[in-house]
Amino acid sequence: MIWTSEDVARDQVRRQAAGMTVHQVDHAVDTAVVRVRETREELRSPAPAREFAPDPEELADRWAALLTEWQRVAAHLAGSGAGRYDGDQDEKGCAWAREREERRATVLRNHAAWTEQQREKRDELCAELWLDAATGRRVRAAAARAGLTPDEILAQLAGRVTVDDDGAVSVAPFTPGRTTVTSEER
Repeated sequence: MIWTSEDVARDQVRRQAAGMTVHQVDHAVDTAVVRVRETREELRSPAPAREFAPDPEELADRWAALLTEWQRVAAHLAGSGAGRYDGDQDEKGCAWAREREERRATVLRNHAAWTEQQREKRDELCAELWLDAATGRRVRAAAARAGLTPDEILAQLAGRVTVDDDGAVSVAPFTPGRTTVTSEER
C-alpha cells in the first residue's frame, strides 16, 4: 500500500481545513475524538459482519490518524495566532504534501516503466525450433565460427530479417558476433 492512514489523514485534513476558523477546527477535533472512541468500542465488541461494511480496524486507524492531524492543525493555529487555517502557512503540512507528491510521482513513473516492460514482453517471442540435420549442421558451424551458441546465431539472423511489400523475406549479409544486450533490448 502506498498511503498509510497518516498520509491519507494529512491530505484529507489539509484540504478540509482550508479556510476553517479556530472554532471550526476545534469542532473537527471534538468530532474526531468521538469517532475514535466509537470505533475503538466497536473493535472491543464486534457486531455481526455486514457485507459491505468497512474493516473496523482500518476505520479505527483512519479515525485515530484524523484525530492526530486535526489536533496538529489546532496546535498550528494556536501557535501561529492565525484566525483561519491556511495550508500555505503550515510548514509541516506543506512539507508532507511535497513528500506525498514526490512519492506519488515516483509510483507513477515506476508504474509507467513497468507497463512499458509488460508491453515489450508481449512482443517478445520464445520459439522452439527443429531444423533438419543439414540446416542444423550449418547453423552450428556458423555459431562455432563466430563463438556463439546456435540460439544466438538464429536470434541475430531473425533480428535482421526484412520483409518487402510483396512479402519476400530476406536477410542482408552480416557477420555474426557477440553483442552487448542492454536491459532495454530484453
